[in-house]
Amino acid sequence: MVDATKIQEHAEVIGADGVHVGTVDKVEGNRIKLTKKDSGPQVVEGTGSHEGHHHFISLGLVADIEDGKVRLSANADVAVTFEEEA
Repeated sequence: MVDATKIQEHAEVIGADGVHVGTVDKVEGNRIKLTKKDSGPQVVEGTGSHEGHHHFISLGLVADIEDGKVRLSANADVAVTFEEEA
């Protein structure tokens, strides 16, 4: 697992395929809290509306932190299925 202290607020979260998943609001425990603005239907297309609340990504999905971006071990379309809602 990566060092969570290296994850910066407002860092972009991308899938293993380089596709945008969200933006870091902050790290809470063993999860990354994504900003509300990135928790809309543009992120989880075809699964209904997820606007207006935060989503979380497990730190276990983080493969690396490179160039200020958080890269996940799963492609974006798979990673969003692991998101937890607040």
